[in-house]
Amino acid sequence: MTGEKNQKVDAWTVLKEQIHVELDQSRRELKEIALMLEQSQLEVNKLAQRNASITAHMQQMQSQFDTLPRADIRNIYESALEAQQRLFVMRGQLEKLQSDRAHLTRYVTLMENVNQAMDSGGSAEPGARGGTTAHTVEMMIQAQESERQRLSRQMHDGPAQALSNFILQTEIAMRLFDVDQKKAREELDSLKVSATGTFRKVRDFIFELRPMMLDDLGLIPTLKRYVDAWKDQVDIEARLMVSGKERRLESYEEVMIFRAVQELLNNTARYSAATSVKVQIDMGESIIKVAVDDDGKGFDVENISEKRGMGLKVIRDRVEMLGGSMVLDSVVGQGTRVSFQLPTIELPQI
Repeated sequence: MTGEKNQKVDAWTVLKEQIHVELDQSRRELKEIALMLEQSQLEVNKLAQRNASITAHMQQMQSQFDTLPRADIRNIYESALEAQQRLFVMRGQLEKLQSDRAHLTRYVTLMENVNQAMDSGGSAEPGARGGTTAHTVEMMIQAQESERQRLSRQMHDGPAQALSNFILQTEIAMRLFDVDQKKAREELDSLKVSATGTFRKVRDFIFELRPMMLDDLGLIPTLKRYVDAWKDQVDIEARLMVSGKERRLESYEEVMIFRAVQELLNNTARYSAATSVKVQIDMGESIIKVAVDDDGKGFDVENISEKRGMGLKVIRDRVEMLGGSMVLDSVVGQGTRVSFQLPTIELPQI
């Protein structure tokens, strides 16, 4: 019995050391990203000025299109395409860095909270009070790391493929320019449409990963925009109802609530076959209550699927780590209601 206890304590000590190492590494990465952000912003500003200058030149050229030598026209268009492409790439890199910084900041905040909980009385003993169990902490870390890997793959693969297509379309347009200017223009118009569509997708994807307005405007405005965008994408009627005093919360609370609502709405879209869903936020003085109701097919809570159950378990564990509680209520054929509540700390108004 003593040997088992020692093994648990040793595992707990190793886990604490791993968290310290992960926290230090993440803080270093944050500093590196901050430096890269500063450099990228300067480059974007320079490219934007150059692009504006070239655009003005092209507007002047249009009035002289029939008299200008073909070589001059081609050079201007090539310069414009190069400037637009570089600006698009740099803006994409800037937004990716901003997303990475926001994601890492959230991750560091979580690690700091976990580290503080462990240092202030966490225990490896099952059922121990005053701290977080090793199993829960490990699961939270694994969930965060898995999310980071998934987002990294999606951010790199999507934009990279789109840019490859843009380069190919540019080469086709350049070859057509000496042969058939009309077709070259059509190809350039197609390129512009593709670039605009891809840029919108990238912006939507970044909002899905980490809405910048969550940091700037807070939880409720961000949820309003997210619910509106979500119902258009999935064709399910959705309403957000807010009661109580609308205000800013601690950053980690706003992130946790936003992610929970995001996961619950995505569960509704994937599994429920619902036609409508209602999100309710009650911002009390010391407690915030959140509920997501849908009119879908419901499910047997005792036999929940592993994938859906993992998402709900992560929400429950995050809620409980912040001192709250969660209730799952679903009946086959009668929809689903997931609700949770958290103690809150109101930020001072500036």
